[in-house]
Amino acid sequence: MSYGLSTYAFFWRISARAPRPLTLDEMLAHTRETGGDVFQICDYPLIETYDDGQLDALRATAADHGITLELGTRGVGTEHLATYLRIARRLGVTLVRSMLNTAGHRPAVAEATALLRETVPAYAAAGVTLGLETYEQVSTDDLLSVVRGVDSPHLGVVLDPGNSVARLERPADVVEATAPYVVNIHVKDFSFSRRDGWVGFTFAGCLLGEGLLDYDDMIRKVGPDERGINQIVEHWLPWQGDFGETARLEDQWTRHSINTLLRSK
Repeated sequence: MSYGLSTYAFFWRISARAPRPLTLDEMLAHTRETGGDVFQICDYPLIETYDDGQLDALRATAADHGITLELGTRGVGTEHLATYLRIARRLGVTLVRSMLNTAGHRPAVAEATALLRETVPAYAAAGVTLGLETYEQVSTDDLLSVVRGVDSPHLGVVLDPGNSVARLERPADVVEATAPYVVNIHVKDFSFSRRDGWVGFTFAGCLLGEGLLDYDDMIRKVGPDERGINQIVEHWLPWQGDFGETARLEDQWTRHSINTLLRSK
């Protein structure tokens, strides 16, 4: 089991608000410098435009930093997941995260199960595991119905319990239900705060250990050390009014998260 970062740990620094968005090579360097051993290229469609030479160069850069690569995308379409399997094989990736829905395709349980029954054997043959993330667009029960329906050790769950709060699912319940099927963990803390005038709440990220994520309970139930499950740092950092302060806090949160995880070993 290793700790690392996702592109979501660099959310603002690779966004359109950045004066010059960070490159993948720069994110790899930051991952190594902060103490991470894994970098998950997640929801980064530009990777789909890389030719073999660019993918080989990226793999070599990661190897030079001593970093293991993972991938992340959205959707369960057969051709799309075949594209990501090709990229994964070129990069030496053994874990690909996905989500059931895309903007143009929201498969029901039966359709998603059928599609993944077609796709997962090719992933298994290549030694690549596909993980479906917990999130508010799909109930945890439905997500697990798909995973159980495919019934392959190469299909599991990417656990991110904070995502499901918007579906009124308790994080502790999501952890309990998915624990046997987890293949990857997204680590981000979260909390509610009252809006101005006490009219409603804002649900957003916070420093790891200061919010509602019961990290210790999640680790007890999932057992990532024993099962070789990587933990990937992400953030829900709200925009701070200007890029400089937002980027500074994003980096601070990342370092705090990695240091907290390393101390928990």
